[in-house]
Amino acid sequence: METVKSADGTMIAYDRAGQGPALIVSVGAFCTRHTFAAPDELKARFTVITYDRRGRGGSGDTEPFTAERELEDLAAVAAATGPRPPCFFGHSSGAAIVLRAVAAGLPAAAIIAYEAPFTNDETPRPSVDPASRIRELVSSGRQAEAVRFWMSEVVHLPAEVLAHMDGAPWVKDLEPLTPTLPYDIAVTDGGVPVAELAAITAPAPSSGAARAPRGSVAQSPSRPPPYPAPGS
Repeated sequence: METVKSADGTMIAYDRAGQGPALIVSVGAFCTRHTFAAPDELKARFTVITYDRRGRGGSGDTEPFTAERELEDLAAVAAATGPRPPCFFGHSSGAAIVLRAVAAGLPAAAIIAYEAPFTNDETPRPSVDPASRIRELVSSGRQAEAVRFWMSEVVHLPAEVLAHMDGAPWVKDLEPLTPTLPYDIAVTDGGVPVAELAAITAPAPSSGAARAPRGSVAQSPSRPPPYPAPGS
């Protein structure tokens, strides 16, 4: 594990593996730097950097939090890779961080954004403010309820899946990361950031599953990256 200091002094932990141009992986909710295990084919082509977003794993967390802190954390990790602009892969809220950081001026050789969960008019609205509700549950020691709230009211898992959550070991494993869920909401808040995304000039294919909300960045047109895909 290596660390780098973000703009507000928070220490951000990261790992690197492989050889070649830097490829930084930014993960989504309930994920740490250990979640993404780079395959050997990828490590043969890139130096893959996975990092703990603030409040997770080996990284610190400094109040007050704003969405901009996450962009600064990514910029700090990028600076630690050397003078050449890195490539970025972002998943879910991690994709939102990558897109917004590059739109704000973070140099990038290329980016891939997978299922950035920006909302639109077709996105179901929760009955209560999700970030406030999660903070309330976490502060009262009800982390398991926070996991369930996230899965039901934010992710909108079907009822048959939610029925299997009670007492499931994987729910317990997610509980320590519940304090960071409002951060995931913050970096995707405000709908599809059309003006921000229009500022991106780096090659930026984006992708998403068929269930991605129509009009979201997950269904944006894509351009091929300027390098062969690993394994091609």
